[in-house]
Amino acid sequence: MRRRPTGARIAVLAALGTVLALPLSAPAHADDDAVAAVPDGAVTVEVIAASGSGCAPGTAWVATKSDKSGFRIRYYDFVAEAGGNAALVDRRKNCQIGVLITVPAGWTFAVAEADYRGRARLASGATGLQRTNYYWQGSSDNSSTAETFYGPFSGYWSTRDAAPALIYTPCTAQRVLNINTELRVDAGTSGYTSSMSMNSSEGDVDTLFNFSWTQC
Repeated sequence: MRRRPTGARIAVLAALGTVLALPLSAPAHADDDAVAAVPDGAVTVEVIAASGSGCAPGTAWVATKSDKSGFRIRYYDFVAEAGGNAALVDRRKNCQIGVLITVPAGWTFAVAEADYRGRARLASGATGLQRTNYYWQGSSDNSSTAETFYGPFSGYWSTRDAAPALIYTPCTAQRVLNINTELRVDAGTSGYTSSMSMNSSEGDVDTLFNFSWTQC
């Protein structure tokens, strides 16, 4: 399997950090020495909107990690396939969800890392694509990147985005993070069915956003 260098994906959260900084500057002491503690109060995440061929109603949900270090997105109807008896409309699937993140007063966070995990079954000559796009509600700026996988391949794949600098959300803002993910499969020279999925029912598959906390 060949993949583009993961450094290309690091640009996603780097550019996202620029978007985060637009409404207000970060807290005065939100620097690289940010407090390692997490809030005592509740941290909640909620899917307030979901649309797309890869997330029928009720098939995408989010949950805060028990240690409040981030949240997970799980999909249960997100698979693209091509070749064989696959329908043409199944070659591309997408899911856009809006996630409302609510944190205790006096705290703010930055997105430090994002991990993506899925499964691919690609015949020789086939390719699979995962594309991600992020933007904060109310902002016209967005950032996107893509990762291509090549057959023959069968098994789990994972990628990671790491923000080169921590940019914290404004302390008084409650924002919605829109996350748009696309899966696309091209059968290429293969006559067999190939697929790419992010279905959590297939095992250790999810998307994980990791926070870095600091007090306002």
